[in-house]
Amino acid sequence: MTRSVLYTSSPLLASKTPLWRSKMIVAMLALGFVGLGARAAYVQVFGNDFFQRQGAVRFARTLELPANRGRILDRNGLILASSVPAASIWAIPEDVEKEDPEVQAKLRQLAKLLEMTPASLDAKLADEDKTFVWIKRQQDWDIGEKIKALGIKGIYQRKEYKRQYPEGEPAAHVVGFTNVEDQGQEGMELAFNKELGGKAGSRRVIKDRLGRVVEGVGEEVPPMDGQDIQLSIDSKVQYFAYQKLRDQVEKFKAKAGSVVVMDARTGELLALANYPSYVPDKRQHLTGEQLRNRAITDVFEPGSTMKPITIGIALETGKFKPETPIDTSPGRINVTGSTISDTHNYGLLTVAGVIQKSSNVGTTKISQQLTAQQMWEGFSAVGFGQKPQIAFPGAASGRLRPYKTWRPVEQATMSYGYGLSASLLQMTRSYTVFANDGRVIPATMLKRDEPPVGVPIFSERTANQVRHMLALAAGPGGTGQKAQTVGYSVGGKSGTARKQVGKNYAAGKYRAWFTGLAPIEKPRVIVAVMVDEPTQGSVYGGTVAAPVFSEVVQQTLRLMGVQPDMAVVPQIVANPVEESL
Repeated sequence: MTRSVLYTSSPLLASKTPLWRSKMIVAMLALGFVGLGARAAYVQVFGNDFFQRQGAVRFARTLELPANRGRILDRNGLILASSVPAASIWAIPEDVEKEDPEVQAKLRQLAKLLEMTPASLDAKLADEDKTFVWIKRQQDWDIGEKIKALGIKGIYQRKEYKRQYPEGEPAAHVVGFTNVEDQGQEGMELAFNKELGGKAGSRRVIKDRLGRVVEGVGEEVPPMDGQDIQLSIDSKVQYFAYQKLRDQVEKFKAKAGSVVVMDARTGELLALANYPSYVPDKRQHLTGEQLRNRAITDVFEPGSTMKPITIGIALETGKFKPETPIDTSPGRINVTGSTISDTHNYGLLTVAGVIQKSSNVGTTKISQQLTAQQMWEGFSAVGFGQKPQIAFPGAASGRLRPYKTWRPVEQATMSYGYGLSASLLQMTRSYTVFANDGRVIPATMLKRDEPPVGVPIFSERTANQVRHMLALAAGPGGTGQKAQTVGYSVGGKSGTARKQVGKNYAAGKYRAWFTGLAPIEKPRVIVAVMVDEPTQGSVYGGTVAAPVFSEVVQQTLRLMGVQPDMAVVPQIVANPVEESL
């Protein structure tokens, strides 16, 4: 039986509610809805831009899509530098459950994989207020895969690229290196950073507070990979030149050394080696001594290697011929109160003999019949005192003062390589004037498809005459006999320059030089060698630098496929002539 309820039987329900109370409740509800509507209108319509910006700041991110950096190749297409995928490890410290014993064990494995101490890893994860911290960047990709397999909450990784340098130390000064942001810092990596780097892409995404991508918004801009750069360098010649230079520097306990190998016809640099060097992708304890590309950035007084340039200028005036006699007795000469000497009294020499014996007195007497302007113009024309037009950072211009400021003694000393300065690259390039029938050609570190047009400086006759004088200097009775090589005729000039420290020349400190070309009739290569401060055994360029020239020339010409042009046995006398200092 259904029981009916009489609401009027309850005093509470039966009480009459005042009308104003119900009206107030309805009004309050209406006002609430009006407020919510107004707020919605403000958020969605009037204040929309502000809230959109705030949402973008908090959750919208633009992810950079890194471009793959271009490769650096040698002239034969062998890789000198390339990029490979790498894993960069990062963390959100507050999310890493460091108190959990299982997580602690995994963190110790992580530290081992990253070659870090547990203490150093803990230090990176110590600040729990941070929402992002790099643990270690650019690790091998397989290391990243092992870290991912650990599955540690709060530990993440990002795909980046890192550079590899297969040729290591021998090519380090040419190729250079990049930093952790993949930006070129030295060498060709710096010189062609824009071309190699390409252009990064981008992707607009929404992330949650843990940094996880929730969704993508907008269009993705794909990255543009960098261009490959092909150098003129031959990695085989580069390695051999570096190896022979290193052995010679260590043998004579020298401070440093450099070698430049140039294609005599095209001006392409086939090798540019320095010792000491460094490993480009292991740079934890580098010094400026290791990083400097001495062959391009450092300048020195070239000593007797300048004499062929002076003789070329003299021959070009018509005042001298190779057979013109020059009296060098008694082995010294006084110029405005300063004495210039030879190591021996050579007596009466021809102009060719002045080069062969490396006579300072003979070169001085020849320069006294030239004007300072003639010498300055000749030196400038072959590139001294001018910055080399080469795509390499930090190339030095050297020093060649205006001829109007030269005193007579300075004109004399400049004729045999003192009072001016040049880099080994400038010295190498200057000898192209003898290899190309009187034309000097520009140097390059990029592979050329066509030989350049040279600038005429000397006549073809003058260039040929000086070239044969250089052959005498490297032959029996000359100062550079140890430059001779098996199967190829060579010509070149040794030099031994006192080393200037401050305003004075340091006692017992020298630089040994040798610059030359081969084969002598139709030169294919020019090689310049400099050894800085040899301290054990000889200090002379003919003994210290010339043997490096010999071995590098022989190996380079063989690699170039140049046929031998002479008997295979070099002719070296027991007591070679030593050049004047």
